[in-house]
Amino acid sequence: MNVIIMGCSRVGAQLAGMLDAEGHKVTIMDVEPYSFRKLPSTFNGLAMVGNGLEEESLKKAGIEEADVFVTVTQGDNRNVMACQIAKHIYQVPKVVSRIYDPIREEMYHNLGIESVSPTKVVAELLKDRIEG
Repeated sequence: MNVIIMGCSRVGAQLAGMLDAEGHKVTIMDVEPYSFRKLPSTFNGLAMVGNGLEEESLKKAGIEEADVFVTVTQGDNRNVMACQIAKHIYQVPKVVSRIYDPIREEMYHNLGIESVSPTKVVAELLKDRIEG
């Protein structure tokens, strides 16, 4: 599987390392080169400085051959916009976005964007711990 991850935060770096260890072709991009220090030392994929909202960066990352595009930057709007570009302009088969705001996440989900809200996930886990 050919995966592009936009955002080398803790989550992005962790995901990149996991997918790389499973043998997938992984490209991770971030606008800040210092972010790549979070990648595991065993990471064999491509770490590139770039913005997933820019055509030049997306093409350099291999968007035209991507099977999966994941956004995990700190910005919900940036994540959704990049997913829209990947899905509708480059026809990437699988596009997934992290959306912090649960209301936005539900709205984007209803518009056909696969998304995960860590805010909702953690709240549900905490609720389960409280009640269990």
